[in-house]
Amino acid sequence: MTARATIPYRFDGSGRTRDVDEDTWVRGLVEQVLFTAPGERVMRPTLGSGLAELVFAPNSPELAGTVQFLVQGALQQWLSDIVTTNNVEVTAVEATLTVRVTYTILRTGLVETETFERGLNA
Repeated sequence: MTARATIPYRFDGSGRTRDVDEDTWVRGLVEQVLFTAPGERVMRPTLGSGLAELVFAPNSPELAGTVQFLVQGALQQWLSDIVTTNNVEVTAVEATLTVRVTYTILRTGLVETETFERGLNA
């Protein structure tokens, strides 16, 4: 397996680009898509899911449904050549929004489940 540069871009102790294994690299890509706001990247203005923009939205089942739709669409649009998105579960409990993404890495067939949480205003 070839190591990949980590997302976000970092340096190791020797001043070189930090390498990570493929699983960590893919997780970083998923996280980048989730927490990048559309319009934030100049050369890719539609990259992102808009999840970070919802941090101050009132927490509700409707918000959870919206996030699920946004995340699923963004992952399919931006990472469909790297992963197959198997499932996106979004739960809104009190002041926390939890996004659980299950995906298959296409090159290896490995199935990963990652959980991302963000606190919201109630």
